[in-house]
Amino acid sequence: MLKYFKEVLGELKQVTWPTRSETIKLTFIVIAISTIVSIYLGGLDLGFTKLLGILLK
Repeated sequence: MLKYFKEVLGELKQVTWPTRSETIKLTFIVIAISTIVSIYLGGLDLGFTKLLGILLK
């Protein structure tokens, strides 16, 4: 088990970690895209709900 953790630490030392500014930039991109997709899907849901309500009257 100790060998496993030593290997894990060795692999983690080889990882190229993003800088703080890259992390912040990518985080904002993910938040923006998530917001856009949620607004789009919410709009579709609202539209289909209203359409179904009209069709079932």
